[in-house]
Amino acid sequence: MMQAVLFDLDGTLADTARDLGGALNRLLAEEGLPPQPYEAVRPIASHGARGLVSLGFGIDATHPRFEEYRLRFLDHYEACFAESTCLFDGVDELIDGIVGRGLQWGIITNKPMRFTDRLVPALPFRHPPAVVVSGDTVGVAKPDPRPMRHAAGIIGVTPERCLYVGDAERDIAAGRAVGMTTVLAAWGYIADSDRPAEWGADIEIPRPEALLAHL
Repeated sequence: MMQAVLFDLDGTLADTARDLGGALNRLLAEEGLPPQPYEAVRPIASHGARGLVSLGFGIDATHPRFEEYRLRFLDHYEACFAESTCLFDGVDELIDGIVGRGLQWGIITNKPMRFTDRLVPALPFRHPPAVVVSGDTVGVAKPDPRPMRHAAGIIGVTPERCLYVGDAERDIAAGRAVGMTTVLAAWGYIADSDRPAEWGADIEIPRPEALLAHL
């Protein structure tokens, strides 16, 4: 019997792509480069600062200026992280249903605490999460399973009694590694080049409230 439902944040609970794209485009403008359209940013948004810097500049982490660009991107994001970000349609109804069934819910994200600690309270959740684990809470991020174990431990539930919902391969891998039932959020930031059918999720749902049928 499930006792908790845990979620990724970006691309699962919250649509953060416009603010992430805005930060990237401010950085690109400083460098005299053209902006990236929302359609290009959206499927990369779950990959965070590194993925977006790679998208905007066409470079990878071996480039000598990559870390500089990444840090500058984060500074720009700090100025706009809550401008356009909103909950996906159906998230409120899903969380109402979770709480109404007597289950706990929480967040495990790779987003750094400097953003998560302010963004999550700013989002209009009708019921606050029982736990929030950020990408740097335990010193490692998904797909490492340690954030998953940490979150389950805080709320006093074994991983096997948790559902984990996410839109990226790292989410499914981290959940599977600790024995959580994994759920693919098919509305999320999934690129055309991704192969979610190969990620091994236990359940796939097309919209948030569809999860209620599995609780």
